[in-house]
Amino acid sequence: MRLPASLAGLTAVSLVLAGCAVGPDYKRPAAMPNNAPTPMAFKEAEGWKQAEPSDAVSRQDWWKVFNDPLLDALEAKVLVSNQNLAQSEAAYRQAIALLDQQRASLFPTINGTGSGTNSKSPSGFTTSSGAIGTSGKPIQTYTARLGLSWDVDLWGRIRRNIEAAKSTAQATAGDLANATLSAQTLLAANYFQLREADEEKRLIDETVKGYAENLRIAQNRYNVGVGARSDVLSAQTQLEAAQGQAVDLLRTRAQLEHAIAVLTGQPPSALTIQVADWKPAVPAVPVTLPTALLERRPDIAAAERRMQAANAQIGVQTAAYFPDLSISGQYGFQSSTLQKLISATANSWSYGAAITQTIFDAGAISAKVRQARASYDSSVASYRQTVLTAFQGVEDNIAAMRVLEAEYNIDLNSSRDADEAEKIANNQYQAGQVDFTTVVVAQNTALSARRTVLQTARQRLVATVDLVQALGGGWNATQLAEVKEQPLLPGALIP
Repeated sequence: MRLPASLAGLTAVSLVLAGCAVGPDYKRPAAMPNNAPTPMAFKEAEGWKQAEPSDAVSRQDWWKVFNDPLLDALEAKVLVSNQNLAQSEAAYRQAIALLDQQRASLFPTINGTGSGTNSKSPSGFTTSSGAIGTSGKPIQTYTARLGLSWDVDLWGRIRRNIEAAKSTAQATAGDLANATLSAQTLLAANYFQLREADEEKRLIDETVKGYAENLRIAQNRYNVGVGARSDVLSAQTQLEAAQGQAVDLLRTRAQLEHAIAVLTGQPPSALTIQVADWKPAVPAVPVTLPTALLERRPDIAAAERRMQAANAQIGVQTAAYFPDLSISGQYGFQSSTLQKLISATANSWSYGAAITQTIFDAGAISAKVRQARASYDSSVASYRQTVLTAFQGVEDNIAAMRVLEAEYNIDLNSSRDADEAEKIANNQYQAGQVDFTTVVVAQNTALSARRTVLQTARQRLVATVDLVQALGGGWNATQLAEVKEQPLLPGALIP
C-alpha cells in the first residue's frame, strides 16, 4: 500500500520547513558571579607542602589508598546494595524514559483500526450513506484503515523539549554520581570513627588496669594508717570515671556499626565489625587546579546541565508565538464482504494539514516566556552558588589538613610530656613527696592527651576523605557526554 504522492510531497516540504528552532542557543555562562575569572589556585594550598601524591586517588576506587581490605569490601557493597543509590539510579532511568518519550514526538504516530459490523434497517429508512432501504435484509460492513498524525516541528518546540530532557537526564546522572560519592565518603568517615573508638576503648581498658592498681595501693596505705581516706575515694572515683568512658565508647561504636550496615544495604543485625589493630596513616591527596574542579565535581556538572535544560525551555515557550502545523491522513479499505476487503476497488484515503495559531491569550504566552527566562536565571545562580560552595569545600579541607597535621605533631609532644609527668608524680607519691591528688591530675592529663592524639589522627583521616569528596573523587564530567540506558552502577540495585 502506498500513500498518495501529494501527501508524500507535503511531508517532504514540512521536513524542510522544520529546520529552525526558536529561542536562545545554549552557551555556558561564566562560573563566577559578575563574570569574574575563575581562581587560578586555591588560597589555602599556598605554603602547604604535600607529600608525594598517589595517582590511585584519581581512580573511582579512591578509598584503596588507605590500604584497608575491610574498608574496600564495605565500599564495594555501597554500590550494589545502598538503597539511596538505588533510588537515584531509578530516577536516572526515569529521566531516560522521559527523554525517549520526547524523541518519539518527532515522528508521526500511525494507528491501525479494523472493524466488522452487521446491521439491519427497516424499509424506507434512510441509512448513513443516504440510501433508502428497500428491504429488511442485514448488511455487513468490514473496514481496515491506517491513520497517520504528525505534529510538524516547524519552530523547534519538540527539539527544544528533547534538548531539555537530555540535559535533565544528564543532570540526573550527575546526581547519581554525587549521591554515590557522598555515600562512599560517609561510610569511610564512619569506619575511621569506629576504628578510633576501638583504639580509645583499648587505651582506656589499659588505663583502667593502672587505676585499679592505684586503688589497691591507696586502700593498702589507708589500711596500715599511712594514707588518707580521701586518697581511696579519689582513686575509686578516677577508676569509675574511666570505666564509664569505656562503656560510653561501646555505645558510640555500636551506633557507627549500625550506620555502616545501613550504608551497605544491610540491617544492623547482619553486620559485625571485629575489633582490629588500627594504625592510621594519612595518604597524600593531589589537589587539582580550581578550573579542573568544574569538570570533576558531579554536583557542578548536574547544576550546569540543569542550566541548559532551563535554557531550552525558553525556546519551548517562545515557539508558542508561531503557528503549529499538523498533518493527518488515512488509508484503508471498506467492503460488504470480508473476502473482497483488500482490493483496489475497496480502498479509500484522505489526507490534509491543519495550522493552529493563537490570536489572543491576554499575554499568557509572554508570561510563560518570562517565567522560563526567570527559571534560567535562577538555574544560573544555583550553578554559580554550587561552584562557590565547591571551592569553599576544597579550601576548608586543605586548611583542615594543614592545621591538623601541625596539631597532630603538637598533640604527640604533649602526650609524651604528660606521660613523663605522670611517671614523676607516681614516683613522688610513692616517696611521700606529693599527695595523691597530684597523681590523679597527672594521670587524667596523660589519658586525655593520649585520647586527643587518637582523635586528631581520626580527624586527619576524615579531612582527607572530605577533601577527596570536595575534589570530586575519581569522577569526571566526560561521563555525562552521552546518557546511557543501562544503569550507571554495577549490581542489580534491587531491594
